Amino acid sequence: MPLDVLTPVAPRRRRRRYRARRIALFVLVVLAAATAGAWFGRRAAAKPQHRGASVSLRVTTEPVVTVPHSAPEKPPRLLYGTPLLKGAQVRVRAPAAILVDADTGRVLWAERPHQRRKIASLTKIMTATLALREVPWQSTVTVARSVTRVPLVREGLRTGEHVQAWKLFYSLLLYSGNDDANELAISSAGSVHAFLRQMNDEARVLGLRDTHYTSPSGVRDHGNYSTPWDLAALTRYAFRNPRFDQLVRTRRIQVPWSAPTNSKIYVNNNFLLHLYTGANGVKTGYTHEAGWCLVASATKHGRRLIAVVLDSPNMYADARRLLNLGFSHT
Repeated sequence: MPLDVLTPVAPRRRRRRYRARRIALFVLVVLAAATAGAWFGRRAAAKPQHRGASVSLRVTTEPVVTVPHSAPEKPPRLLYGTPLLKGAQVRVRAPAAILVDADTGRVLWAERPHQRRKIASLTKIMTATLALREVPWQSTVTVARSVTRVPLVREGLRTGEHVQAWKLFYSLLLYSGNDDANELAISSAGSVHAFLRQMNDEARVLGLRDTHYTSPSGVRDHGNYSTPWDLAALTRYAFRNPRFDQLVRTRRIQVPWSAPTNSKIYVNNNFLLHLYTGANGVKTGYTHEAGWCLVASATKHGRRLIAVVLDSPNMYADARRLLNLGFSHT
């Protein structure tokens, strides 16, 4: 057979193999492209989901930041102004004292009004203010064992006895029983420590920046302090509760008691109620470190004043002079 007849056959086979390779390569490229496209598609599909999640988080969290009620409330203005009677000649021996108008909160006279001092049983003003809010007047409480072990002065509550709450309030503010203070604290908050937290929280809410409590009764001097300004402000706030006003103006009360006691008589330790015309409150206090302390109030001609004297050698004389000063400038 001639060679020129056979030679064309070989090139055709090479072209067929070449075309097959090209087709196989093309298929591989297409498959690779499809695979890459699917991978990029999954990434692209995943990215919007993350962006959407972050947007939804921002939508849900942003309003929380801008909620108006989340801002702390401004403390009420219980006292205000520079002393109206500054420079008035009045002999007050207490190192820190103040005189204010109970109706308006206007400061009339002051001597070191922001000086922090120990306050003894004046602490019970805050104790009564909180407990009157938390313990129903006619409710019955069961005396806790720890209450009977507090330091003097105690009225003599017995472990486990059932007492109507209103009797404890009279003993707290007239007789100034430390056991009454602790029992009302436990009845209010469940424990003395929880009640102390409430006392200090309330001081902050009322804007009493120079006040701190370490016991419901004031029997512990360490870390238990206030100022004439803060005490006058607190007393003015406490007067908003008619029961507190009723309690601190009471001179003497006899209450029925379970056998074998049968009855008790509480006499108010604030003798200014007997010594000064128009006197109608508030509370005395004494420890060796605090000295004699008094928050006093009186009303004349429809006007009520509050006087505070701390560590005074003669608290009643100081209170009388301050009240006279205020009423003489009406």
